Formats: sequence, C-alpha cells, structure tokens
Amino acid sequence: MIKKFFAAVMLIALLAVTQDACAAPEINYQVHVQDIGWMHPVSEGEVAGTTGEGKRIEAIIINCSSPIEYNAHVQDWGWQGWVNQGYIAGTVGEGRRLEGIRIRFTGSSADRYDIYYRAHVADIGWQRWVKNGQVAGTEGRGKRMEALQIRIVRKGESFGDNRYDSDRYGNDRYHHGRHRHRRGDYDDYYGYYR
Repeated sequence: MIKKFFAAVMLIALLAVTQDACAAPEINYQVHVQDIGWMHPVSEGEVAGTTGEGKRIEAIIINCSSPIEYNAHVQDWGWQGWVNQGYIAGTVGEGRRLEGIRIRFTGSSADRYDIYYRAHVADIGWQRWVKNGQVAGTEGRGKRMEALQIRIVRKGESFGDNRYDSDRYGNDRYHHGRHRHRRGDYDDYYGYYR
C-alpha cells in the first residue's frame, strides 16, 4: 500500500515537472499608436507598432500566462511606475510618446525564464535585445518608440542569433565583434549603437 502511494506521488510530481518543462509562458501585447489607436494584439516575437511611418507608441498593454510587470517612460513625465499585466502603461488621448520600457517577470517564473524585448526608436531603428527589467528605448533623449518585440526564453537557452536585426531603413544586418556598423548613437562603453 505504501509503495503504491509513493509511486502515485512520484508519478504526479513527474507529470508536473514534465508539464512545466514543456509549457513556456504565453505572451501577447498591444500598443496604442499615434493616429491609429489601439492596434490588434500580437504574440511572442511579433512586431507591435509601426516602422517607417514616424508614428509614436503612446501606450501598451501586456498579458502573459505568468505574472509580469512593466514600466513605461513617458514624454514629459519620465518613468510612470510598475504596473501589472493587463493594465495600461503610458497614456491614451494625450499625445505623449513612450520613450522607453522595462519588463520583468515576478514570482517563480523569474527563476525559470528570461523575458527579452527590443524597441524600434525614431532616428535609431531597432535596438539590441535587452531582458529582465533593463531599459529598451531611451530615457531623457526625447525619442519616440515606434515598435516593440517581446520574446520569452527558458533560462540558459538562446532564441537564435540575438545579434541579428534590421536597421531603420529595413535593411537586415549582422553585428560583427563588439561594434555595430550602422548609423545611430554609438555607445563606446558597451561597444554598440543604441
């Protein structure tokens, strides 16, 4: 009887671990864009917003199957403060641009997953991928975010060559060594453009 009980407990634990190992959190996000309003939600890795149209993102809502929070840097206001998933970060109907964003997991998901994201910024184009609460976009430079991508990756894993992206003209490029060869603001300390 004790052996059967122990075997049942082990089977349940194994199934729970297997389910957790297979199911990464699902994420979707939507942005409010100048002259367009709320765009349709997109899911992991897809582009929210516009590129090449000069339109600012004004607000964002993120939903995830694991708890997350995010913080927007808004024109004339600075950092708004952290909000939980499902809530609006930024403004609607005030014509204020989002300039930067930080996103992070809360709870136990933070120990198992990294949340990567990158911003397409006016006069810069696509920035490098950042993760887990780092700043995507800019702060204090008066530059509008125009688009955003978000990815979830299990800790210790890669989602491909995250050095690959495209410039503000839509031309694809790889970054070689420590230096990115493109137009934009060069960050000498980190060895890449922002």
